[in-house]
Amino acid sequence: MKDSIKKTNAEQQDRMVAEMRREQQERQAGYREQALKLFPPVCGRCGREFEGKKLRELTVHHKDHNHDNNPPDGSNWELLCIYCHDHEHTRGVQETRCEEAPSAAASRPSLAHSPFAALGSRMKKSR
Repeated sequence: MKDSIKKTNAEQQDRMVAEMRREQQERQAGYREQALKLFPPVCGRCGREFEGKKLRELTVHHKDHNHDNNPPDGSNWELLCIYCHDHEHTRGVQETRCEEAPSAAASRPSLAHSPFAALGSRMKKSR
């Protein structure tokens, strides 16, 4: 009896996940098609142009990060290549981490950290 209940629950979860993914893909396809009609096929950050098969590398970024905010004029969207889009979302994660623990963030090297920045002056001091 327990096995049949577990199997039923797993099947329900699988159906629910599949339905949610399908709905998400439909929503994305809708606003992506709109954005591609409104804007030229150019990445809003790096300026790279897309056409043909490469057009699939152009994504729609929601400026306010709310995927349900899809005004018909496209004012919440910008087209970004997959690389710039990933960078945009990674940047937000990094900023959040810094806000949560500023003292820890200050002690960690940043992405712009250069371990050899002061090497020349240190070499002169050690002589």
